[in-house]
Amino acid sequence: MRKILLYSILFFVIPIFSQEKDIIILDFKEYLGYVKKYHPIAKQAELNIDIGQANLMRARGGFDPKLEVDYDRKEFKGFEYYDLLNATFKIPTWYGIELKANLEQNEGVFLNPERTVPDDGLYSAGVSVSLARGLFINDRMATLRKAKFFREQTKADRDLLVNQILYDASLAYFNWLRAYREAEIYRNFLENAKIRFEGVKQNARAGDIAAIDTVEAKIAYENRALSLEQAKVKQLKSSLELSNFLWLSDNVPVELQPNVVPDINVNDAIDVTLEIQGRPLDSFTIEDHPKLRSLNYKIEGLEVDRKLKANKLLPQIDVAYNFLTETPDAGNSFNTADYKGGVSFRFPLFLRKERGDLKLAKFKVQDARFDFETTQLQLRNKIMAIYIELESFEKQNELIATIVRDYNTLLTAEERKFSFGESSLFLINSRERSLIDARLKEIEVENKFFATKAKLFNSLAVNPVNL
Repeated sequence: MRKILLYSILFFVIPIFSQEKDIIILDFKEYLGYVKKYHPIAKQAELNIDIGQANLMRARGGFDPKLEVDYDRKEFKGFEYYDLLNATFKIPTWYGIELKANLEQNEGVFLNPERTVPDDGLYSAGVSVSLARGLFINDRMATLRKAKFFREQTKADRDLLVNQILYDASLAYFNWLRAYREAEIYRNFLENAKIRFEGVKQNARAGDIAAIDTVEAKIAYENRALSLEQAKVKQLKSSLELSNFLWLSDNVPVELQPNVVPDINVNDAIDVTLEIQGRPLDSFTIEDHPKLRSLNYKIEGLEVDRKLKANKLLPQIDVAYNFLTETPDAGNSFNTADYKGGVSFRFPLFLRKERGDLKLAKFKVQDARFDFETTQLQLRNKIMAIYIELESFEKQNELIATIVRDYNTLLTAEERKFSFGESSLFLINSRERSLIDARLKEIEVENKFFATKAKLFNSLAVNPVNL
């Protein structure tokens, strides 16, 4: 349904009940809904989740059971030198323990004596254990743990990426709204200047006023026309910038039609749409911020890497023990008298590589913690500053609204005096210019107020769930 509506807004003209015919209002919430659902960057953010899940699947593959088969055969001048078959089934476990089952069948004229096995083959089942390095943490375990942290980090990064594109889209909408309202102001005042110009011309023809007044009225009309043309260009540019955020599901960019206009009553919808309504400063928990969660998961991953590097300072001691039998189907055929086992020991004398890797891992953790603490402080101060700025803008909106009303009162009074012949066209134009400047200032303050709300949304890194 939403996609059908989007096609209608962008490509067709649908009449609605309004003061102007064929005008379509692009609602702020619906607009952000299109951005979140169809914009390539928003889709890319969701793709990062899939990447994190794929990395986790790959890491879990390190614990998949494995079947290995080695077969070698040599014949020369009618002699079978050897025929070797070795099949192994391995099951890696979480700690440095590996379960293994093996079948070995060997025969041949020149077979190495140590490879001699019964005619039906030799079966073995046992376990290999790393006693020092690799017992409590190894490469497989570390990779899986880091993959889990990376998956959670991608979720936090997804929220940040979606929040950023919605923030940029919101600013584009507010700029589009500002340009539209400025153009409407100049359009209304152009109509007033035209009516005044026609009235002055009629009065001049009747001899009620001097003919030179028509020149002043004409200049005022032309100035309003010039300002309107400039405002139209600004509105067109802002609509094109807004179109950068509008896409269809098949990755096709679209362009707004001239009959699509913004919602001038968007103030009531911003807080609800951006989900910042009812969020006082004391209700915000900085630790839940997606940016800090992302950094925290990064630190957790680096900690895993540090523990792995520390574990590699230990000697490599691998112990293996396997029961041997000719009849694996008989359980009592496995006994401790028939076995194959061994111990391997490896230990670098100076450990310079291992100690260097551990130091680098510690430095990375320390650097990430510094980044976390700095970011936490910056976010807290930034959010506090935005709340203070919002309070100031609420007062500014009240003041500028009062100023606009007062200028409008002055202009109305001047026009009334002019109708009685007690004022001049110059004073009316002067009052009108002041009113226009005040109205433009009102729109500017309102735009900054909306942008500050978007900054709060961006600083909190909210990922709206209702879009």
